[in-house]
Amino acid sequence: MIESLLVANRGEIARRVIRTANRLGVRSIAVHSEADAGLPFVTEAAEAVNIGPANPVLSYRNPEAILAVAKSTGAQAVHPGYGFLSENADFARAVEDNGMIWVGPGADAITAMGDKINARNLMAAAGVPVAAGTADPAATVEAAVEAATSIGYPVMVKAAAGGGGMGMGVAVDEAALRTEYDKVRGFAERMFGDGSVLIERYFPRVRHIEVQILGLADGRVVALGERECSVQRRNQKLLEESPSPAVTPELRERLLAAAVRAGEAVGYRNAGTVECLFDPGSGDFFFLEMNTRLQVEHPVTELVYGLDLVEEQLRVAAGLPPAFDPDRLAPRGHAIELRVNAEDPKRFLPGPGAITAWSEPGGEGVRVDAGYTVGTTVTPFYDSLMAKLIVYAGDRAAAIERARAAVAGFEIAGPKCNLPFFAELLDNSEFISGEYDTGIVARMR
Repeated sequence: MIESLLVANRGEIARRVIRTANRLGVRSIAVHSEADAGLPFVTEAAEAVNIGPANPVLSYRNPEAILAVAKSTGAQAVHPGYGFLSENADFARAVEDNGMIWVGPGADAITAMGDKINARNLMAAAGVPVAAGTADPAATVEAAVEAATSIGYPVMVKAAAGGGGMGMGVAVDEAALRTEYDKVRGFAERMFGDGSVLIERYFPRVRHIEVQILGLADGRVVALGERECSVQRRNQKLLEESPSPAVTPELRERLLAAAVRAGEAVGYRNAGTVECLFDPGSGDFFFLEMNTRLQVEHPVTELVYGLDLVEEQLRVAAGLPPAFDPDRLAPRGHAIELRVNAEDPKRFLPGPGAITAWSEPGGEGVRVDAGYTVGTTVTPFYDSLMAKLIVYAGDRAAAIERARAAVAGFEIAGPKCNLPFFAELLDNSEFISGEYDTGIVARMR
């Protein structure tokens, strides 16, 4: 097993990785910005180093600063968490070029999947279903109009280098396409340094379903079930559950097989997620993207499969076999994750602030992965995620009931908080039925 691990991230995911490292006897090393000096992940690591100002470009997105700390502390490996540098192929290469272990997929796989157009083409060649769309970037708005006419409206206009729900727009006709094209292209150039644009078929009523994969040290790729991620605001997830209430055994078999083919097509190693769109009307699913990292929502898979995905990541990176039998994977029960954000529960606008009260729910089947506690401050410099509230029970109905009680028992004061939204959602008849799609939040509002 790896002996020392630098966690190149912050908040709840840094704390989550450090918890597993500490349990395994791996020396954990945290890096933190000046703004995060008082957060729990800093004090729970065996060692912590300040890497710069609050601005993430000068701290968590600063590869030179992180590599300098990794070398000075004698870190054997680097775990990037999610966000920041987690899908930066150059950073992954730099870690390995400096003689350290990268806890994630190889840089070539990150590069291959980082461009949505290239990823679509690779998946199509591997026999993974993809939605109708452009095989090359739409270099001009006229090329986008021509592609959309061929595909048929409505279409999704997407930044080829985008991710995390950013850099997307929907066009229902040519006039809207011209507007969205310029908007997405400009956003992509500013945010990603790459203005390439993809035009793809848009499905008004669709579900967002993803498959957790794990590329093992021996070269095999295994699928660890699916997660339903259709509760979203601004194309970003708020609630995830596993298994998906929309997936039949026959569909599950097809989904998991496609996800394994996707991983095999790029020689995938370590944890990753194959995201798909599912059209309930036709029963068809389509490849959306592959996230070459650990996902925010990985705990629901952990609870349903009874494993620790961070430990499995470390084992793969160290060249060790998994702690489970890949030939005897057996999901059990139902898990739901709620992303507890510092945001207005109506309009979902960020509302940072000092935390004056923080009391987590507990009991059987309740887990809280938190980045904050009482006396700490949610600053405006980073994502608004404060904690993930995860519940597990024998079936979906029991899990929903447990989630209701856990939400009612979670007290947070100071910053704005979206817990009231979850109380509303968990009593919503559409959600309870399991027959919801990505438009559920908009319909609630």
